Amino acid sequence: MNPHAAEELVKAIAAETHAPVETVSKMVEETWAAYSDGARVMDYLSVLVARRVRENLRGIRKDAH
Repeated sequence: MNPHAAEELVKAIAAETHAPVETVSKMVEETWAAYSDGARVMDYLSVLVARRVRENLRGIRKDAH
């Protein structure tokens, strides 16, 4: 993922979930690394990463309540 696309993805997820940009950025980096390791097709990886990060952030918010 190019840096500009990653930055835009992080900003969008942070705005949607009301999570700190730093937290979202770290989660995107970690999830990208995990998903891209050994991946042969990268076309939809950003979509899958975004989905997983959003789901993880929702899970954190539910656990906090």
